[in-house]
Amino acid sequence: MDTLTRMRAFIDVVEAEGFSAAARKTGRSKALLSKYVRELEDDLGVLLLNRTTRQFSLTEAGQIYRSRAVDIVQEIDNLSDTVRANNADLRGKLKVSVPRTFVDAPVGHSLLDFTATHPDLSLDIVAEDRFVDLVEEGYDVAIRITSLEDSALIARKLSDFRMLVCASPAFIEKFGKPLEKPADLAQVPFLIDTNSKSYGSLRFQAPEDGTVYTVTIHGTLSVNSPIATMRGAIAGLGIAMVPDFIAREALASGKLVSLFEAHLPTTAAIYAIYPHRRYLPQKVRTFVDFLTKWFPANCTEVGPDKG
Repeated sequence: MDTLTRMRAFIDVVEAEGFSAAARKTGRSKALLSKYVRELEDDLGVLLLNRTTRQFSLTEAGQIYRSRAVDIVQEIDNLSDTVRANNADLRGKLKVSVPRTFVDAPVGHSLLDFTATHPDLSLDIVAEDRFVDLVEEGYDVAIRITSLEDSALIARKLSDFRMLVCASPAFIEKFGKPLEKPADLAQVPFLIDTNSKSYGSLRFQAPEDGTVYTVTIHGTLSVNSPIATMRGAIAGLGIAMVPDFIAREALASGKLVSLFEAHLPTTAAIYAIYPHRRYLPQKVRTFVDFLTKWFPANCTEVGPDKG
């Protein structure tokens, strides 16, 4: 039996957190998986797993071996994909991490369009707002709507976007006089998205000389969802700071009006990121290439500016 087969069996058992669960997941018998792992341990001359009837854990040697084994198996799989790659013949699973905001917004339809275009590739989408560790948690690619700080990752820009200050026409009519300049936002009710890194203030840039300044805001509602704050703004409960790719339809229909666009920074972007690997899987390349074409074709500029 070759080492690679034993190595895959070991990884399957560790990821499933047990032989029985791994057997159900892989379709192999518990006895066969146990045999492969035992042979791997015999070959290495070390114990990789602590196993009793009730407990299962990695030994120190097992932790070291797993971290490298995952990379080795991934590189082998990636090399195979590269050699026999053909966009029309994509198979297997692509695990993608995306923010909930992305999935729930109209841009989330890009994932459905990709699935329709490549029906033989299984897209496993995990929607959550935390930053996942792509390598450690086994993700192939992630979509992020923020600044990038991890130099170990490769980033492809999918689209620029803007954060817009939005209010309903009824709200503007009610509070119109105090809304002559961005500083006036400190005097009106605000709907705060707590996903923002600085949700107690808004960042503006003077159009005359580029000077950056902040305006402190006070919320009548705080929630970790830009979609929820947008709905509150449509209902006239206050003003919301919303990404343009979420506010686009409400702006186009006149349910919301965009304020002070000339004073807002324009440096935000949506990125696809993936680990740096010698052999990039064709499924990742195809997915990212699809999104880079989808966004220009499906996302247009939004909304009239007021102020």
